[in-house]
Amino acid sequence: MVALIIILVIIAAIVLYVVSTYNNLVSLRNKVNDQWSQIDVELKRRFDLIPNLVETVKGYAKHEKETLENVIKARNSYLTAGTKEQALNADKELNGALSRLLVTVEQYPDLKANQSFLDLQAQLKDTEDKISFARKFYNDTALKLNNAVEMFPSNLIANTFKFTKVEYFKADEEEKENVKVEF
Repeated sequence: MVALIIILVIIAAIVLYVVSTYNNLVSLRNKVNDQWSQIDVELKRRFDLIPNLVETVKGYAKHEKETLENVIKARNSYLTAGTKEQALNADKELNGALSRLLVTVEQYPDLKANQSFLDLQAQLKDTEDKISFARKFYNDTALKLNNAVEMFPSNLIANTFKFTKVEYFKADEEEKENVKVEF
């Protein structure tokens, strides 16, 4: 009878260990998945910000380009005017274009597009920092799971229930190179 109780206690201890280890492995796997989803959220945020940033820069550059092109066009119209009426019309066009150019130059530091660019740039930097932190947390969580999958005796349970190691987030060689941004 004592031997039966000892055997039952040993079996109960083994079952408790298996259940505990299995639950720990499930918890670690779920944490890895959660950390990956955090990276995914920040990547999505980055992908949403970049087009806005690019469009703001394009719009800002386009605004300046159009103003300068309008000044040059009006100037050329004036120089090629054959009649006084054409010259007067070209002069009005040139004055309007010059006024817009002066307003642009005067307001250059205060243009909303410029502020939008600075805001978007700050948001992008913040997002890049969050992505970096999320990747670090993912790798830390992946390390814990990988240790549990490989270390004895939890590896016996991991192998039995088909838990596998996960890949760490690593930067590709291309990502390690300097980024060239062109507008």
